[in-house]
Amino acid sequence: MLVKEILESATKPVFSFEFFPPKKTEDWDKLFHTISELIPFNPSYVSVTYGAGGSTRSRTHDLVTKIQRETGLTVVSHLTCICSGKEEIRHILEEYSKHGITNILALRGDLPPGATSYEEATKDFPHAVNLVKFVVDNFPEMGIGVAGFPEGHPQTPNRLKEIEHLKEKVDTGADYIVTQLFFDNRDFFDFAGRCALAGITVPIIPGIMPITTRKGLIRMSELALGARIPAPLLKKVLKAANDDEVAEIGIEWATEQVQELIDNHIKGIHFYTLNNAEATRKIFQNITAGGDA
Repeated sequence: MLVKEILESATKPVFSFEFFPPKKTEDWDKLFHTISELIPFNPSYVSVTYGAGGSTRSRTHDLVTKIQRETGLTVVSHLTCICSGKEEIRHILEEYSKHGITNILALRGDLPPGATSYEEATKDFPHAVNLVKFVVDNFPEMGIGVAGFPEGHPQTPNRLKEIEHLKEKVDTGADYIVTQLFFDNRDFFDFAGRCALAGITVPIIPGIMPITTRKGLIRMSELALGARIPAPLLKKVLKAANDDEVAEIGIEWATEQVQELIDNHIKGIHFYTLNNAEATRKIFQNITAGGDA
């Protein structure tokens, strides 16, 4: 089923989970245990990432087809422009079609180690919009999602231009937008308002990732697309005695984010799980306890 169809037919917010391919063979069973723990929450779809520069490309394809085959869940595979040529992307999509996988998330992607510029690393697809167009022209049966950035894209400081680029992706054929993680819902609501002013009408799905360790919070801030940590959240984390307390704080914060988004009639919520079910499971339990899920 296409994610577009799932969103159009939904009468309440849909939930989705994101996983990444394990680097070690022995971690595959652990990942599928995580997936099995989250299936009872009835995700409408799950997505699978690439590493920088498509470094986990083959493992991504293996994981996507395995989830599709063994769970029956709708799967969205990430596709990136970085280090990708037209014939390679064509082959990937042909294989996905054979396995009944009809949803992709079109991204420019992160630079691989050693690359100094996007111009050096991109081949046939300088930007995500070029990848969207290729999929629309050659695989019109595929559903396409694209990325949005509530806090602004770090490589496009002009936020008016940023929304123009996003609208171009939508006008080219993207069905919906999934956002980068954020910790202040005001950033998301402002972003959604900017999209509406630009005439973007496709669903915008907020991305949520609970903080579970102090080290994880620091890493989120250091990433190329690092998230802004609100002062109240940072204060709580810095005062925490250990990572168990940090996890409790992160789960509580994310629960409040999710509840507010639900209260504002959002179409869906995408959870970045980091291949760990515990935090996401507790958020769902908190919401259910409140009678809203």
